[in-house]
Amino acid sequence: MAKILVVDDEQNMRTGLKDNLEFEGYEVETANDGEQGLKKILDNGYNLIILDVMMPKKSGFEVCKEARKAGVTTPIILLTAKGEEIDKVLGLELGADDYVTKPFSLRELLARVKAVLRRGDDSNSEKQKDNFAKIGRLEINFATYNAAEHDNPVQLSHKEFEILHFLWKKRNSTVSRDDLLTEIWGYDESPTTRTVDNFILKLRQKIEKDPNHPQIIITVHGIGYKLIDT
Repeated sequence: MAKILVVDDEQNMRTGLKDNLEFEGYEVETANDGEQGLKKILDNGYNLIILDVMMPKKSGFEVCKEARKAGVTTPIILLTAKGEEIDKVLGLELGADDYVTKPFSLRELLARVKAVLRRGDDSNSEKQKDNFAKIGRLEINFATYNAAEHDNPVQLSHKEFEILHFLWKKRNSTVSRDDLLTEIWGYDESPTTRTVDNFILKLRQKIEKDPNHPQIIITVHGIGYKLIDT
């Protein structure tokens, strides 16, 4: 069952959409302003987000922009009374997948929802596989930079997330220290391979059952590391 988040400050609109989407068989959650909506987007996984543009605290444009910046790839339909072409272009440029102008027919919106979900199923399935992972002791959402062990949050630095995500995408393959330096730090910084080793040491302490005898991130002597997908 697809899970949809409806973010709209108009109670009648929010309730009406929730009732009709649930009638169509979707699981629906709601938020009544942009700030609450963004928090739900970052803390939960949805298959689709229906996002009003004109809202208090954060506009739909701001929510869309910040969600995409955080790595959220969930399809977004913007919903607004604005009908100017510039608004449609701005919304799509910020990462929205579709745009529906109020007033709209319920039949039209439901058709858009089905179409976007269908496209999302095809294009995001591989991305979702890479965004959610169970690595050693941790369950990780790379899209929202959250990690947990038995539902208890575990703090990872931004660099630790980036290194772990890169190794996860290359899982079961050897990744050299130079590849990690280039991919994570880039050419503008000049850390040494020792820096990479220190970050791997910290990651092992958080994901391995026995960090002194790693089974998940293993050392490939003279080259780099390999993340084993068990």
